[in-house]
Amino acid sequence: MPPARRRAPRRLLLALALLVVPVLPAAPLLGVHDSQLVGQELPASTPESVGLSAQRLARLTGVLEEYVDEGRLPGAVVMVLRDGRVAHTGAVGWQDVEGRVPMRTDAIFRIASQTKALVSVGIMMLQEDGALLITDPVSKYLPAFARTTVAVPEGVGGYGVVEARRPVTLRDLLTHTAGVGYGSGPGGDRWQDAGITGWYFAHRDEPVRATVDRMGSLPFQAHPGERFVYGYATDILGAVIEAASGQPLDRFLSERILDPLDMRDTHFFLPREKADRLATVYGLRVDGSAPRLTRAPDGAGMNAQGEYVEGPRRSFSGGAGLVSTARDYARFLQMLLDGGALGDTRILSPSAVRLMTANHVGGLYAESGGGPGLGFGLGFRVVTDVGAYGRPSSVGAYGWGGAYHSTYWVDPVERLVVVYFTQVIPATGLDDHGRLQALVWGSIESSLAGEPR
Repeated sequence: MPPARRRAPRRLLLALALLVVPVLPAAPLLGVHDSQLVGQELPASTPESVGLSAQRLARLTGVLEEYVDEGRLPGAVVMVLRDGRVAHTGAVGWQDVEGRVPMRTDAIFRIASQTKALVSVGIMMLQEDGALLITDPVSKYLPAFARTTVAVPEGVGGYGVVEARRPVTLRDLLTHTAGVGYGSGPGGDRWQDAGITGWYFAHRDEPVRATVDRMGSLPFQAHPGERFVYGYATDILGAVIEAASGQPLDRFLSERILDPLDMRDTHFFLPREKADRLATVYGLRVDGSAPRLTRAPDGAGMNAQGEYVEGPRRSFSGGAGLVSTARDYARFLQMLLDGGALGDTRILSPSAVRLMTANHVGGLYAESGGGPGLGFGLGFRVVTDVGAYGRPSSVGAYGWGGAYHSTYWVDPVERLVVVYFTQVIPATGLDDHGRLQALVWGSIESSLAGEPR
């Protein structure tokens, strides 16, 4: 770590970009259940009033500043909520490094796979509407999936194609055990020939249903229910939502989740009047021993700025398509933490949230490389064993992240919601997620009943 005197000039430049003091309420604090929160902001609080340490949370800001100073992070926004109150909101670094635009707490980020949580909730809403069951075969809604196949390795670099041992269900898609990847591995040449590889969809000048229907004829990577394979499962679920609801995915999410929760800056394609708030994408590479941030090129692609403002604006990717703010995403997560409701607005039943955040895959997620002490629910990674996991957490905590290096988690035991947004892809050697987790957990001083931890 360089001496403080060597970082001082850079810290002066970052002064406008840094918000370290939690917003204090102008009126007496209300509990999350004591007021209707839709149309209002989540109540703010001092860290100490919810059992957190302001001094220790300040360490988090300092560490992120150092990442910016060292050229490993362009900028980031962090929100920490406890018991429904915003205890910390911080922005560090730059929204645009070259343009010297400071990061703002209301900056808009490409959240990529964090889209999956909203689409998974949408499926559960339709189950509670009586429109589907997650045990249903996918082919009930998407006939193109009536007979799926699997690519089986043969010889050196070869493969054969066999019929799947059973139909793919919606639950398989929710748990990423349907066997469908992102167009690589055995059979990947057929996915490439079909023009379907990688998670980026914003350049596609066709409805997502047309893309998903082509997937049904391509070989999957595993038989349903036998392996955890991360891929297009939630994009397929987005097409299921369209078929079961009779609405385009963007309209369904807006009417059923985004508008009711007042997620005002969450979109598949950004309104042009908000384009100045969209954070710039960078890639982190290491030249020798020195990290170097490189601005991603304009245009389409997974490692580019992407066509979220300009472009066809037709393909609504349920797996990786949304842009959002930390404020919006925190509202969505707080709804889940509160058992499916935000204030007086109910999105899901408590039983649906419990089902979504239980481990459905046994050891399949850990065996896939997900790591020990972890399972997977209906759209979320779930902590099943803190000792095996080896990081600060509680059993039952759940979360996920996005390709641009964003992450989030919800801890029902500690009544904690954490949202961390940045825009770095690839993020070679960046260890900020682990430090974020350690620093946030290190700030917890007491239980919500006031007892020492």
